[in-house]
Amino acid sequence: MNPTLAINLPEVLAEVSAAFARYEDALVHNKVEVLDELFWNSPHTLRYGATENLYGYAAIQDFRAGRPSQGLARSLLKTVITSYGTDMATANVEFQRAGSAKTGRQSQTWMRTPEGWRVVAAHVSLLA
Repeated sequence: MNPTLAINLPEVLAEVSAAFARYEDALVHNKVEVLDELFWNSPHTLRYGATENLYGYAAIQDFRAGRPSQGLARSLLKTVITSYGTDMATANVEFQRAGSAKTGRQSQTWMRTPEGWRVVAAHVSLLA
């Protein structure tokens, strides 16, 4: 098997899982500088949120800077992280915000860059 095509190489999966854990901590504790760091600084990066469509790193950074810092606590109900080769991965979660009965979904595509693992595309939605 070609190792660049391998699914869930243990060392790669561990790296992405650690990057995702760092992201999750930054998200629920509103560590905006870490969230900014973990998104790829590129006009190609996108984030579809529950109420917004953001195209490019600058738009995502502006959104984070203006977002309320309250009500960010959540529980992860299910997390699936999958790596593809050595440089790409996805992280998908089902979550529930504290005090809400709604289930949310978050999908992220991660890419290895010279600076480390970065989110290149993300999507967040809530089930009715």
